[in-house]
Amino acid sequence: MVIRFAAYLALLPALLAAPALAQFRTPPIPAESYRGVIRHLNGMTVAIDQRPARLAPGAQIRNQLNLIIVPTAIPQGGAWADYTLNVDGEIFRAWLLTPDELARPKPGPGGN
Repeated sequence: MVIRFAAYLALLPALLAAPALAQFRTPPIPAESYRGVIRHLNGMTVAIDQRPARLAPGAQIRNQLNLIIVPTAIPQGGAWADYTLNVDGEIFRAWLLTPDELARPKPGPGGN
């Protein structure tokens, strides 16, 4: 009984740290991604910097907590995002940026 209690007690810090660790992006946003303001238009169409763009089949949009969201969950006025394109020029992955990520300079082709 004492050993079981000690095991639970040893596990407690790991369980408390799990939500904090979940906020880190894994895998990180690729350096070759582009940056722009994304907003949902309709269906599988979004606008990147006011230009319409299609989402690729199987596209993923991740919010600031790294959770996958549907296109309609993008904030109404738009949000800064890093995104990658597939070979057809459709948006394949998009990551809505946190203020810290937005403040860091962007290396790569879509740098600001």
